Amino acid sequence: MFDIGISELGVIGVVALIVLGPEKLPKVARTVGNLLGRAQRYMADVKSEVNRQMELEELRSMKSTVESAAQDIQSTVAKNIGEVNHEFDSAWREATAGLSGEAQSTDAPSDGFILDNHKPKRLKKSTGQAVPLWYRRQARVRSHALSGAARVARHRPRSGL
Repeated sequence: MFDIGISELGVIGVVALIVLGPEKLPKVARTVGNLLGRAQRYMADVKSEVNRQMELEELRSMKSTVESAAQDIQSTVAKNIGEVNHEFDSAWREATAGLSGEAQSTDAPSDGFILDNHKPKRLKKSTGQAVPLWYRRQARVRSHALSGAARVARHRPRSGL
């Protein structure tokens, strides 16, 4: 910190010994050592706080660059999706231009869809359910919940046979 050599420290020690005396010199040396230690700790705290502030400022600048890059990516992705949707819609209109007259002339298409304004809609079943009854029976989908007692009674072996 200071540019003091051994000879200068010796001169300062001799002058302090003469001025303060041998009784007070150890106490004053201890007090000066404590004050120098506190000053060094305070300087280290100030340096670390300045470093933290600089790192925080760097992180904020990085955050802003990452956010701007993310916004750029989001805008380009949204733009590309819009272009693809537009191209798909135009291709869909071209592909279904000849089919719309044919689809309206038939009563029920074979795939279960009705083409109306170029939007596929599912036909309603007569039962009001989307899954056919034969499939539900085959897949063993229960439509009614049974209580525990009803389940036991249903699966109990019959004794009269």
